[in-house]
Amino acid sequence: MLNYSEDERMYHIGVAPGEVGKYVLLPGDPKRCAKIAAYFEDARLVADSREYVTYTGRLDGFPVSVTSTGIGGPSAAIAMEELSMCGADTFLRVGTAGGMDLDVESGDLVVASGAIRMDGTSKEYAPIEWPAVPDFQLTGALERAARKLGYRCHVGVVQCKDAFYGQHRPESLPTADELMQKWKAWLRLGCKASEMESATLFTVGAYLRVRVGSVLFIMSNQERVKKGLDNPILHDTDKAIRTAIEAIRILIAEDVHSV
Repeated sequence: MLNYSEDERMYHIGVAPGEVGKYVLLPGDPKRCAKIAAYFEDARLVADSREYVTYTGRLDGFPVSVTSTGIGGPSAAIAMEELSMCGADTFLRVGTAGGMDLDVESGDLVVASGAIRMDGTSKEYAPIEWPAVPDFQLTGALERAARKLGYRCHVGVVQCKDAFYGQHRPESLPTADELMQKWKAWLRLGCKASEMESATLFTVGAYLRVRVGSVLFIMSNQERVKKGLDNPILHDTDKAIRTAIEAIRILIAEDVHSV
């Protein structure tokens, strides 16, 4: 199996072992990496390859990194696999999502307690009966961080898919009946939000035996639109980023005391 390029950097993400911390934040958008790295001490650009941009710095004296994953499960799985080979063992997705539950409003945060596996990538790692769930300690740290910062936060199951437009215009697709029937089921079960990476990351993380968590900034909620409720479209992800940084600090402190 090919893991390295000629200079022993990972084939896709362009990072070499020893260049990342054990704690890694995972946004989707490469442009978000510099914004996250601004919260680190002594941050430096480590690699910029394809959709993968990586910075490494320090938080409270410990090495931490941020690596973008691009959109969807396949590229997210590659990032986690290669970062794990480089020594990382704690991963925190910092992403965006669309709300589903009517109580989830634009500007809120959702901390995922589980993910519906409508992605394709996770099926190549585990049978569909395997639940996509995050690390309990990291999930708790995310919720505590959001509360400490005074942000409105929901904890619950999120839906993960591969087709963005399968969510936003399912009626136009050949699989319309199936997509719309399942969407109604997720709503009745109290699903909080829809996104594209957490199910893959949780499942791959289980296989790799690493810690994974996910905090999502809600940009809008199409179900609120259907009900005629207020639904501004928001883009500032700083709440999710600040929550993730605070959660890593909580985790670092807990890890130090557990040694």
